[in-house]
Amino acid sequence: MTEEISLEERKVIYRARRGLKEIDVYFDPYVKNYYLLADSAEKEIFAALVDQEDPDLLDWFMEVSEPPRPEMKTLIIKLKHYVHG
Repeated sequence: MTEEISLEERKVIYRARRGLKEIDVYFDPYVKNYYLLADSAEKEIFAALVDQEDPDLLDWFMEVSEPPRPEMKTLIIKLKHYVHG
């Protein structure tokens, strides 16, 4: 990749490393394969997603509750699709 990664992108990538397997299984492949190629709107949604608390993320990924923004739910579905097909 010839483009430089912005400071904000680096921060999001760093914050995406959770250390919680149930979340990392979705975040890691996205960061490695899709995040830098995403448009600015999707990057903003992902940044908002990684700013959330782990228990909330687990509930949203396990479909126990809904995220506060519909765009987050759409991105969660996309992340799950990348892992589970």
